[in-house]
Amino acid sequence: MYRFLTSNICASIWSRRINFPVVVPSSSFHEIRKNGYEDKNRKKVSPRQAIRDGLKELKKEIKNWTEEVKEGCTLDPIMGMPLPGEVDMQWCFNESIDFDHWVVTSDSDHNEGYSTSTLSVSPTGKGLFSGNLSTQLVRDGKVKKAGYCNFKSIRPQKSFKRDSFHNWSGYTHLVMRVRGDGRSYMITLGTAGYFDVNWNDQFHFALYTRGGPHWQISKIPFSKFYMTSRGRIQDMQEPVPLNRITSFGITASDKNNGPFRLEIDYVGLELDPSHKETSAYEQYKVPYFYAGY
Repeated sequence: MYRFLTSNICASIWSRRINFPVVVPSSSFHEIRKNGYEDKNRKKVSPRQAIRDGLKELKKEIKNWTEEVKEGCTLDPIMGMPLPGEVDMQWCFNESIDFDHWVVTSDSDHNEGYSTSTLSVSPTGKGLFSGNLSTQLVRDGKVKKAGYCNFKSIRPQKSFKRDSFHNWSGYTHLVMRVRGDGRSYMITLGTAGYFDVNWNDQFHFALYTRGGPHWQISKIPFSKFYMTSRGRIQDMQEPVPLNRITSFGITASDKNNGPFRLEIDYVGLELDPSHKETSAYEQYKVPYFYAGY
């Protein structure tokens, strides 16, 4: 998200009993980088080229906004309701998958380890998350733990680069069809909020794979996901805010060195009316005089 301030907005400031306009330069604002890493690959362009690229982007965003208005006017709320027992596909991994909608990272990308990973298409035409997991530490005196690989979806956006959410509030279960190698993986649901204190809020649950040549269908209730922030499990748990899902991801970090392989067919959602549980973990209130709560 960018914060802009037009240079022609003036503020009248009283200084030494004299009113004079002050122009706040646009360089006072910068792009918010939530991941904490500097974007070294960003190319510098001339102002003329930036204007050309901006006009092209404006044309594209106006088209997206038009499609949003049409969809909002023609959408039938009755037909959009989930049917019990029916799996609604959220992501299908096949040969036509757009890898630009996914981000693959590992500890070696940030000079924090030696693990590598890729997201590609398998010989059977399904999504393939594979690589090599290594817990070997980098000898810099700073990194204490290593050995992780993960991929996650990018945050959905509306027209004009407005942040949006996946609304899964009508569903109770996450359904996946996968074929693994016997490792345990971690499913991550991102629920980043507006304020920076909520940028790292995530919900996790384990994905156990059997290995072998057979596919498996994993059906996980959203009530089983537990909340973490910056990798730490929170004492005060809460249900997953299904109307504010920002990303979905899978992490390989079971501390077992060697290659890993996870084949994915689809990720879907299902409604089970008989499932009444909202959170499988204790919901309690601590006294107000406890620090931090």
